[in-house]
Amino acid sequence: MNLNIVVYSKSACPQCDSAKMLLSSRALEFKEIRIDDEAERLAFFEKCGPSVRQMPQVFINDQRVGGLTGLQAALAQLGR
Repeated sequence: MNLNIVVYSKSACPQCDSAKMLLSSRALEFKEIRIDDEAERLAFFEKCGPSVRQMPQVFINDQRVGGLTGLQAALAQLGR
């Protein structure tokens, strides 16, 4: 099963780095989209929903799984 994984991140973000390292350690390919501009990040958060206010935000097959904790849970559920 191929996974389309997109990681929305920002610079100098330890949680973002941990999410990317987790994916790399499991040999899972992903696309990273950096949102370093504050205004762009706030606009992105608005699209995700009112409860989203942190980075990273990870999407698997176009479904938001959340940040690092959500990614870990989604990978466990997928058996990855």
